[in-house]
Amino acid sequence: MGLSLKTAVAIIEAALARGHELRLAPLTVAVLDAGGHLVALQREDNSGILRVEIASGKAWGALGMGIGSRELGERATKVPHFFNALAAASQGRLVPVAGGVLVRDASGIIGAVGISGDTSDNDEACALAGIAAAGLVGQTGARPAEA
Repeated sequence: MGLSLKTAVAIIEAALARGHELRLAPLTVAVLDAGGHLVALQREDNSGILRVEIASGKAWGALGMGIGSRELGERATKVPHFFNALAAASQGRLVPVAGGVLVRDASGIIGAVGISGDTSDNDEACALAGIAAAGLVGQTGARPAEA
């Protein structure tokens, strides 16, 4: 089925709503399809100028490696030489910190959400809220979260 624009926008709206509930700093949310193509992006007023690249890099890295960016960050501390090679191979496109969450449906991975603007933990919480609101499953690590 894939990740439609309608679903991507719903994820973004719910993620931003969660950020407002938590009174977070302005967020930028990027939603990519399974091929790594940008489906939708929103940058809140006063969200920093690098936030688009960071949010996209969190989502892109998660898709590229098939694991959430939180897990990527944990692995980066264990095998830094491998992540130096990944950074070079990806031309610096991946951002291995929490906030990049794979999006799954019954068929498997259909895309990823990357959020930047607040702490990485808060970014990830908003991504998970947006994905859940769209009736999908977020994956922050190597395996899908338990339903």
